[in-house]
Amino acid sequence: MVDSIHPPAEAPSIDVRRGPEPVRPRQRRWRLRRRNRYIAAPLVLISINLLLFVTFFVWPAVTGLVYSFTSYTGVGPAPYVGLDNYQRLLEDEAFYAALIRTLIFTAAVVPLTILLSLGTAVLLVTPYTKGKSLARVVFFLPWLISPIIAGVIWRWMFGENFGLVNYLIVSLGGEEVPWQSNANLSLFVVIIAAAWVNTAFNMLLFVAALKNVPTVYYEAASLDGAGSWAKFRNITLPAIAPTTFIVVLLSVLHSMKEYALIRALNEGGPGTANNLLVQYIYKTGFERAQIGYASAASFVLMLILMIVAVVQLSMNRRKES
Repeated sequence: MVDSIHPPAEAPSIDVRRGPEPVRPRQRRWRLRRRNRYIAAPLVLISINLLLFVTFFVWPAVTGLVYSFTSYTGVGPAPYVGLDNYQRLLEDEAFYAALIRTLIFTAAVVPLTILLSLGTAVLLVTPYTKGKSLARVVFFLPWLISPIIAGVIWRWMFGENFGLVNYLIVSLGGEEVPWQSNANLSLFVVIIAAAWVNTAFNMLLFVAALKNVPTVYYEAASLDGAGSWAKFRNITLPAIAPTTFIVVLLSVLHSMKEYALIRALNEGGPGTANNLLVQYIYKTGFERAQIGYASAASFVLMLILMIVAVVQLSMNRRKES
């Protein structure tokens, strides 16, 4: 008797037209809860910083913008004057003088700061330098000093009647130099002091960048017979270009907002000859009680800083592309 051969059982047919299986309500709630947890956790972690940012930056900025369209004096009502404050700025010679002094100050401080900080960083990284640990501490001390204290120190050094520098000049047979009464010399002292204060932090950034440059490049360049200057120009400078960009950007923004150092050193003197924009805004708002007008000047300064930052960022992107 021959066994009957049964055909294999057919696999269950799947209707591909039905699409994916619908998500059950329990799975949907679990996914929503998981997504909300990933959204809420970062918000909780940054809530304190967000609160501080809104309290000390956003709210004062909005308040200042509102005051810039008023003739507010610090007390009483704030009458709306529209664009009168900005119109006055365009006709104010003192504002233009402060703006020009700010640009001169920034154009002098930033290159000097980069030169000092990069040169110091190179000396601290090179293997031939002795006492690098002590030198790092000494060079970083200016950053630990308050700008007010730094200004007092430099004012004591460059005082006309009691300054250390004039004392040494007179002791060597020279004449006293009018460091405080001459506007150009006074600005020169402020530039040197600002570069001295800002060198320390930028030096640390350059030290970190120089240590990240691969040594293989220098070894290959040495085999090709390249000298120290050729290595620095063709290897070091391109490798630390991103750090240099950050240093330049931060130095420009910081220099255009310098206040405490100048306030302690010469108070923008002699007279108002060396008033930068921040000193001009402070004296206009708090000494002359023109809060609305000073708010308009501060927003013009903010606009200038934004333009500077955008221009530098666009130039950096073009170099990278």
